Amino acid sequence: MSTSRPLSTGLLTVMAIVIAAAGGWFVQKRMAASGAGETSVTVDASAASQASPGAEASAGADPSAETIAPAKLPDTLPQFTLTDSTGKPRTLGDWKGRPVIVNYWATWCAPCVREIPLLSQLRKERAAQNLEVIGIAVDFREDVLKFAAEKNLDYPLLIGEEDGLAAVSAVGMEPAFPFTLFADGKQRIVAMKVGELHRDDAELILDVLVEVDAGRLELPAARTQIDEGLKALAIKRASAGAG
Repeated sequence: MSTSRPLSTGLLTVMAIVIAAAGGWFVQKRMAASGAGETSVTVDASAASQASPGAEASAGADPSAETIAPAKLPDTLPQFTLTDSTGKPRTLGDWKGRPVIVNYWATWCAPCVREIPLLSQLRKERAAQNLEVIGIAVDFREDVLKFAAEKNLDYPLLIGEEDGLAAVSAVGMEPAFPFTLFADGKQRIVAMKVGELHRDDAELILDVLVEVDAGRLELPAARTQIDEGLKALAIKRASAGAG
């Protein structure tokens, strides 16, 4: 017989936000990074449309419009410590020198679960570029380990409950899952995707990261290129949904 466990207030808040935020189309928005230009951010607009009456119509009128950013991102990946699936304390700095995708998720979050196969595929497809995917699981440890074993999840996992919520705050975010950071080999945050990750968005960002790591593209130009590309993809996706 399974024993029910009381969830902390923080985790209950996370669950409520995720349920409200699932599905929908995407709009482009920018978030100013402190001291180093602007970081590209793609946001799931359905959360806003479900959270407040009348928001869907105004959002749908202009899918390319920028919206108010929920928080400010740091310039670089923060160095909080969480234990991995083996119980070893790790920081994101352990992967310095490699481009990384840092994906915040939970086992009970449907969009999070849907995007896991894509994350695994991207990791395999871009192994020659030394890409690593790191999952930040904000959930009960035993649930994460069971899920990872059942799904044969093959990339590194850092796991935390209350300390996982602190890892969310460390990047200036509220606990709305999933969201994904893209950082270069110097651990500079180049882009963020809030909501379920799609291949076209990921491929665009990763192609630019290759140029940054090779020294062929400066970070401000990379962010602008990503910003414009994500906006075009968002408009295309919205148009296809309206057709």
